[in-house]
Amino acid sequence: MKEITHSPFSGYLFILLVFLLIVLPILGIIMTKMIWLIAFIVIGAFLLPGFVIVNPNESSVLVLFGAYKGTIRENGFWWVNPFFTKKKISLRARNLDSDPIKVNDKIGNPIMIGVVMVWKVKETYKAAFEVDDYVHFVDIQSEAAIRKLAGHFPYDDFEDQDAEITLRSGGEEVNKMLEDEISERLMIAGIEVMEARINYIAYAQEIAGAMLKRQQATAIVAARFKIVEGAVSMVEMALDALKEKDIIELDEEKKATMVSNLLVVLTSDKDVAPIVNTGSIY
Repeated sequence: MKEITHSPFSGYLFILLVFLLIVLPILGIIMTKMIWLIAFIVIGAFLLPGFVIVNPNESSVLVLFGAYKGTIRENGFWWVNPFFTKKKISLRARNLDSDPIKVNDKIGNPIMIGVVMVWKVKETYKAAFEVDDYVHFVDIQSEAAIRKLAGHFPYDDFEDQDAEITLRSGGEEVNKMLEDEISERLMIAGIEVMEARINYIAYAQEIAGAMLKRQQATAIVAARFKIVEGAVSMVEMALDALKEKDIIELDEEKKATMVSNLLVVLTSDKDVAPIVNTGSIY
């Protein structure tokens, strides 16, 4: 069953009617002692529970003896059947900023992950009757979607070199998958997911130290690789320049010594103290 829009009566018209049905008979009883006018007072009192106020971005779901009769979405002051049971449901956009939860990524590493989500009720019938508590339903299903998404991708590509998408670097692609997964789960409750994205992700505390050391080692190796690559290019340029300009004739042994010294100077992580040879190099 889908949501039905209910068209209520104007509350201002009925408030005037209730006023006439209650106040005038009271005056008539006082002045004329006509007790039968009490019947009008009873009718006026019966109409009083039918008034309902619907604020902006709010709705009122109407139920008559267990049967769904419609939803009032238009804000204002209204009157409906006094026997209707009225349930207010907010249509405003809401934020869900989940606390980071511990999950396992695709490789099995424990990680902490949290999401922020913007959602609102789209279909009031589903929100009111398809689930027990739609707000609690959003919390639980969002957590389930996070756990499922984390199980599909590794945190990073250190251990899974073939991974095209990771949780840490997936960016908008991962967020889009998360949004689609949550939207599919919340569809049963008539919830529209306006935005969902990962706002916190880190290794769990028990492995965070080891993973940090691994990342630092990887960064050092990558930096050393670039340094050595640059040093070899510079040595090659130096030898070519000496040969081209015919500055000095170097045999293979002297070339090896020069290459060794240049590589030490260029790749060392500390400042090199030069030694000036004032005598013959031989």
